[in-house]
Amino acid sequence: MNQPTSHRGVQFSFDWPIRVYYEDTDAGGIVFFANYLKFFERARTEWLRACGIDQRRLAEEHGIVFIVSQTAVQYRAPARLDDLLTIANRIERLGKASVEFVQEAWREDALLAVGTIRVGCVELATLKPVALPGSVSDALRRDPRAFIGSVSTANA
Repeated sequence: MNQPTSHRGVQFSFDWPIRVYYEDTDAGGIVFFANYLKFFERARTEWLRACGIDQRRLAEEHGIVFIVSQTAVQYRAPARLDDLLTIANRIERLGKASVEFVQEAWREDALLAVGTIRVGCVELATLKPVALPGSVSDALRRDPRAFIGSVSTANA
């Protein structure tokens, strides 16, 4: 899929390729439904990395981590063994202590699944919500494609 993807007319800001392996499928060779959440997680992690956000550094130096607080996935068509998928990502809402992502799984021009995932920022020691650091909020507001090839953790 070479053209930008869209959801209700909104352009996605980050795409990540995922290959479907045998371990991702059920006995019928179709991707097991829960594995879409793994695909979405990998794409969000790579998006953060592309924005210059180092999650390990946030935990070690700032004592904060991201946790998934809510998910919803609508399945539209199956992915199968050896398919090359593209996970398209965008931020639906950026709050003080949380981020809501919309993620789509595509095989070429076929939309396979749409997920809405809410991620909260919490203190590692207490798991209580805490505001996103300003550098993280700023990084999430920028287009991560501008960072590809020059990923840095200096602002995390």
